[in-house]
Amino acid sequence: MATLELQDLRKSFGTTPVLHGIDLALRDGEMLVIVGASGCGKSTLLRLVAGLEVPTSGRIVLDGQDVARRDPAERDIAMVFQNYALYPHMSVFDNMAYGLKIRGLSKDDIKARVQEAADMLGLGPLLDRKPRQLSGGQRQRVAMGRAIVRHPKLFLFDEPLSNLDAKLRVTMRAEIKRLQRRMGVTSLYVTHDQVEAMTLGDRLLVLHQGVAVQLATPMEVFERPANTYVAGFIGAPAMNLLPGTLSHAGSAVTLGNGMLVPFADGKRDGADGRQLTIGIRPEHIRLDHTGVPMQIDLVEPLGSETVLIGRLPDGELLSVKVPGRGPATDQVMIGFDAAALHVFDAATGLRLG
Repeated sequence: MATLELQDLRKSFGTTPVLHGIDLALRDGEMLVIVGASGCGKSTLLRLVAGLEVPTSGRIVLDGQDVARRDPAERDIAMVFQNYALYPHMSVFDNMAYGLKIRGLSKDDIKARVQEAADMLGLGPLLDRKPRQLSGGQRQRVAMGRAIVRHPKLFLFDEPLSNLDAKLRVTMRAEIKRLQRRMGVTSLYVTHDQVEAMTLGDRLLVLHQGVAVQLATPMEVFERPANTYVAGFIGAPAMNLLPGTLSHAGSAVTLGNGMLVPFADGKRDGADGRQLTIGIRPEHIRLDHTGVPMQIDLVEPLGSETVLIGRLPDGELLSVKVPGRGPATDQVMIGFDAAALHVFDAATGLRLG
């Protein structure tokens, strides 16, 4: 059990800054998921915490002690990698036991710890096999077991499910969440998969170009994105972002196609004509014969619902999610749920109100 604080953590490679002053605090037993597009600094942040990289500046405080300059072996941290990192010539038992042997534990202690982890993960019948005799999901369980047997203060997961097929990822997500809750180990989990992020994390840290743009619970990030980057990144299909201008004394927005949408939650500051970006999720757009026309370019049937992708009269691209099979025409009339609008400043991208 441990707490972790990152204080103004920065990292540059040569003259190229990668992380720009990350500040966060993990509670004891919390699972924090770090999410963002490729190249945003997620894995670099994890490697700094693990000790595989040295920060340019800032502090990494684990249980009250700054470990930023300590060797990885001195941090009592276990890491699960994307590529499993198993020793191919060793059995499952020896892969899981190796770190304990290095630390000088007795044979009885090692056997007990490995057996306990194997029972948790359903690996008991596989302890004598080599990694090449295992499926991808079984190898990932071995990698997790190797981390579990150490009884670490902190778990680090670096996109551990990205090499698995879609069905197995769902199973392993549930397995990781169950184990983390059962063991109560403070954990950092890096992923680019927003479904993993939304389902696994107690809180999400959204990174964009090395900057922490939002730190909140998954539902807070989904329902109140801090800026247009977060709004467009979290959610599938992505939130629609449309240009508009403030109008009617701040009580409404006029979109580029002339559609007037009143604000359901009060006026916005600024003079009429202020440039805005309006966000609306596909599921909050309805088919409405009194609305504006949308020309359908693509229909994506998903079984119980259908995603329509098309263009408004001003050329803006729009995604609409409708129940069932959707309409059998190439043009629909749509309207917005005014209570579900997200309003951002067009210049800064920051959320308003």
